[in-house]
Amino acid sequence: QVQLVESGGGLVQTGGSLRLSCAASGSTFSNYAMGWFRQAPGKERELVAAISRSGGSNYYPDSVKGRFTISRDNAKNTAYLQMNSLKVEDTAVYYCAAALGRNYYLNPHAYDYWGQGTQVTVSS
Repeated sequence: QVQLVESGGGLVQTGGSLRLSCAASGSTFSNYAMGWFRQAPGKERELVAAISRSGGSNYYPDSVKGRFTISRDNAKNTAYLQMNSLKVEDTAVYYCAAALGRNYYLNPHAYDYWGQGTQVTVSS
């Protein structure tokens, strides 16, 4: 069992930055690949970043590539999502998720544990 708690969301203006954190507990964090997802009202949950359990591999969709950076600190049992140059369309609830395994995963169904989410609102 892994418990995940996100923090760092909030209200920011277009072009601003936020750093989300995902604190894990309950199991060996370094055994899990991590992903950050978001869900806006009326839209499906989408992957915005994923990272392997070692941190050596990551993935970003085109919509956030060059603006978002995923990282992890296995010693602190924490994953991060640095979001720069934020746009109004980045407004959503952001979730971190953990998947047992070495590599990152793109499919949300591959993730075993989810946090409760943190709201990110970007105003124009």
